[in-house]
Amino acid sequence: MGFLARYTKTEPASLPPTPSCDDHDEPTPRQTEGPYFKPASPERSSLLQPGLNGTKLILAGQVLNTDCQPVAKALLDWWHCDSEGNYDNDGYTLRGHQYTDKQGNFRLETIVPGLYPGRTRHIHVKVQAPGQPVLTTQLYFPEEAQNQGDGIFNEVLVMKTQKKADYLGAGYTFVLKA
Repeated sequence: MGFLARYTKTEPASLPPTPSCDDHDEPTPRQTEGPYFKPASPERSSLLQPGLNGTKLILAGQVLNTDCQPVAKALLDWWHCDSEGNYDNDGYTLRGHQYTDKQGNFRLETIVPGLYPGRTRHIHVKVQAPGQPVLTTQLYFPEEAQNQGDGIFNEVLVMKTQKKADYLGAGYTFVLKA
């Protein structure tokens, strides 16, 4: 079964986790939180809601430690702008948190974020293994013209993506210090 197939329950996909993990792998790089983080997001694995415009995105992956062991119950707190490049700073649209399963797997339903001046398309996330420090980082989309002009863009944080009939599938593996 393909990587995304176990998450999407639609047609099989063949996206491997990104980046792959080998023993004593480097942890996922940290990046700035930015000005739009808001604490106390609701627990949910779908950020979709009525009236939300944009291309549906299903992001699936895993949280591992540097020994390549799955991290169960890791917290993932997500936030990003809407398809027009605006963040909801009054409510919790396109904001939410979830926890990995026993195998460290997660699945997020959302939309592809828009662009705003000075940044490429990205998704913010805080990842935390139980009782461990928080990793704050951002995920990026491949082949975006704005990637090279973005001052903090990091190639290691690019998701693997695959276009489907009615959504964009994406995969990423976070690696946390053991």
